[in-house]
Amino acid sequence: MNQIIFCDFDGTITETDNIISLMKQFAPPEWNSMKDQILSQEISIQEGVGKMFSLLPSSIKDDIIHYLKETAIIREGFSDFVQFTKEEEIELFIVSGGIDFFVYPLLEGLISKEFIFCNASDFSNEKIQVLWPNSCDESCDNGCGCCKPSLIKKLAQKEDHVIVIGDSITDLQAAKQADTVFARDFLKEKLTELNIPFQPFETFYDVIHYLKEQKVINV
Repeated sequence: MNQIIFCDFDGTITETDNIISLMKQFAPPEWNSMKDQILSQEISIQEGVGKMFSLLPSSIKDDIIHYLKETAIIREGFSDFVQFTKEEEIELFIVSGGIDFFVYPLLEGLISKEFIFCNASDFSNEKIQVLWPNSCDESCDNGCGCCKPSLIKKLAQKEDHVIVIGDSITDLQAAKQADTVFARDFLKEKLTELNIPFQPFETFYDVIHYLKEQKVINV
């Protein structure tokens, strides 16, 4: 049986959610109500994220990228985790509700672009527009934006052992499909509420340790 890992980016690989971070820094106050509507599932992730970015002028693109490069912190152990997956020949895909213009630069040198699935961006108009190259397929109507369940179906075989690593509402539907889930923060709360089993983690060394101890690898 092959193992295949689908790992979130914002708040998982990075210590904080980069979208929230840049909204706090650059967006007008109304972004807060949109965030709350997403978390309460009143509106879809795709609708909410699109609305939040439409609050930002395209002219500040360079300022946003510079800000995130200066403030985003990669979670402890991620580089060793990437190396571990290579040594164990475990496929690792980054599936992110983040946007290409900051996900790619922050993962440069760690993960090749062909293994990264995220949302795209258009700066040609006055306000930033988010594009959705990985939106929901016909089997998902959650308005995910970057639809992790659809990507799992596309990239994993039925017999694969699917491992999902995440932290937020954007990872919930993927976690429901996984054989093993590593969760922290809001995702941990939701999975507890829904009685879905998971392994808590704070660093990627926790993930490596569990995979080794439970012999998930090389099953």
